Amino acid sequence: MNDKLHDWAAILDADIASQPVPIEVLLTCGSDLKPQAVRWLWQHWLALGKFHILAGAPGQGKTTIAMAVAATITVGGRWPDGSRCEPGNILVWSGEDDPADTLLPRLLAAGANPKRCYFITGTRVNGESVPFDPARDLGQLEAVIEKIGGIRLLIVDPVVSAVTGDSHKNTEVRRALQPLVDLAARCDCAVLGITHFSKGGQGTDPAQRVLGSVAFSAVARVVLVAARVKSSEEGEETRILARSKSNIGPDNGGFEYRLEQTEPIPGIEASRIAWGKAVEGTARELLTDPDEQVQDETGDAVDLLRGELDPVRWTSSDTACEPLKAAGFSKKQIWQASKKLGVIRRKDGMKGGWLWSLPKGPGEGSTEDSSKDSAEDSTEDSEDSSYGNGESSESSGALESSQREVI
Repeated sequence: MNDKLHDWAAILDADIASQPVPIEVLLTCGSDLKPQAVRWLWQHWLALGKFHILAGAPGQGKTTIAMAVAATITVGGRWPDGSRCEPGNILVWSGEDDPADTLLPRLLAAGANPKRCYFITGTRVNGESVPFDPARDLGQLEAVIEKIGGIRLLIVDPVVSAVTGDSHKNTEVRRALQPLVDLAARCDCAVLGITHFSKGGQGTDPAQRVLGSVAFSAVARVVLVAARVKSSEEGEETRILARSKSNIGPDNGGFEYRLEQTEPIPGIEASRIAWGKAVEGTARELLTDPDEQVQDETGDAVDLLRGELDPVRWTSSDTACEPLKAAGFSKKQIWQASKKLGVIRRKDGMKGGWLWSLPKGPGEGSTEDSSKDSAEDSTEDSEDSSYGNGESSESSGALESSQREVI
């Protein structure tokens, strides 16, 4: 009898589960809404209840800028434009920097009140501590924010960690960022996501150079960009923080800044921001060449690729190139970097992929005749080129000129 009841209950549950879930579109009439002004944490730069992006090339002090902003909030200090900030608490999650040896020293160097600074250091699941995952734990984070109270700024570094899917796909990025947008609105705090510039695209709108999908810039109400540029005074270099996009206020203007090394506590060194004068113009005009460096355009790619390869072991070319592609380097830049390093290449069998290795000494790099170099150079202007190299196979000693390596 019990078996029959169990079977009947299972059939009933399955029938209920198969029923379509009612969906109702909710509407609000304009006459029922009360117009509200945007409430600014920093006038025209950071808004309460909104999602923001801070982007820039590596080494421009993006995290240090974020710590300077956070420090100003904790003490009710003055912004670079001289306006006063209402004091409040700040919350920081970083997947790259340690709170104790990097973030807190930078906050102290900027004059922060440490009693108003909070750091997300993990999540407890079934009594066990695990790393915090922005893509998974935002629901629990909201409860913590309400418990602390007075949180005016939440920093997420890097913001791409909030995306569970492909960070280059518009729909997946929009879907993944929506919980952050909703969190900002419900907790009435400004959310600042930090990210990098993609490589290339100099001279274009900096907001379009944010790494990953354009949805990062589209979802953010304000996009701030930081970069090193040439100063008009004797060609000296300076750094600028500029507004590249704003849907809720002016989208131009910026401030010069410098990175300084200080010792906020004896024996503890940290960087801080020294703000300079205000500058006028669009971000595109101000950041004439956000990627401009002393080294050539492949310098960063060379450093990254060198870190992925070894002179005593072989590494799959796909594995070696993956971090460079993720950083936004083009096929051309990766190929040029491999040539600068003198990378040795061999085929992993007839059906295997390509293996790369660093030369063990001077002059050991892969040899390519001039006609082949010319053929390669003629294709490097195309981003979709597969860059063939018809090289000798180290593993078999036989020429495999018909093979074609694809990056």
